[in-house]
Amino acid sequence: MKNLSNKKKGIICILFSALCFSGMSSFINLSGDLPTPQKVFFRNLVAAVFATAMLIKKRERFKPVKGAMPFHLLRSSLGLLGVFGNFYATTHMAHTADAAMLNKLSPFFTLVFSAIFLKEKVKPKQALAISGAFAGAMLVIKPTFGNVELLPSLAGFVGGLCAGAAYTCVRHMANKGENGRFTVFFFSAFSVAVTAPYLIFTYHPMALRQLVYLLLVGLCAAGGQFGITAAYSYAPSREISIYDYSNIVFTAIEGYLFLGHQVPDKLSIVGYFLIILMALWMFLYNNREHKLQKR
Repeated sequence: MKNLSNKKKGIICILFSALCFSGMSSFINLSGDLPTPQKVFFRNLVAAVFATAMLIKKRERFKPVKGAMPFHLLRSSLGLLGVFGNFYATTHMAHTADAAMLNKLSPFFTLVFSAIFLKEKVKPKQALAISGAFAGAMLVIKPTFGNVELLPSLAGFVGGLCAGAAYTCVRHMANKGENGRFTVFFFSAFSVAVTAPYLIFTYHPMALRQLVYLLLVGLCAAGGQFGITAAYSYAPSREISIYDYSNIVFTAIEGYLFLGHQVPDKLSIVGYFLIILMALWMFLYNNREHKLQKR
């Protein structure tokens, strides 16, 4: 990758991250009918090992910057709720691509929370994009009492909301100079500590195959986390963020090939199109605004 531009390196890293996260969704389903906290524990255990190894390799301190600890705790709590929501939706929704799409609402929620708490101005076009993405989400969720997937759909929606709030905390800490690798480590260690008691007292016996799948969930999650961290170290969000939506394509393909020929219904497909269209619009809008500011 030495001869590639930073933008191309960022695109490759974010595509790798998207592929890893789609693999995580598939392995969550393949692991079978296990309690969500047990799945979350293994997801974060592997990530914690990788994050610890990275900090040791880089000879970086296992300590937050001054004043960041409350935001680490808030980010980790919100992030863990987001993971629970995403895992529950992925396990209980008929189509893993639906759960993945609801999780991809997080950038829009980040815009909202950044406006509320970080006082970052949301322009009218951004507000319209958020409204369009919300409308797309409703097509995926189908909020009627006759929808047997209403609870997991809402869990996926709340998961995306919590992830957006968590990324707002990450953004705030990054502005204060916090190390991204330590942020990943803290979140992973926090999640392991919170879910470990459940595993100790209500452990659900697993076959070797299920254990392997859960370890692969953790491996894919770690790859996805570090892939996206590397991507944004090479290029800003406005240049590469749209490529993260390739996760939906990867997840849909894997769902069809490995999870019983999953095919989303027409309303969900329209919802996907609307959310991705809003993301593309924001991507083009942010790039145009940046070019105007440089003049």
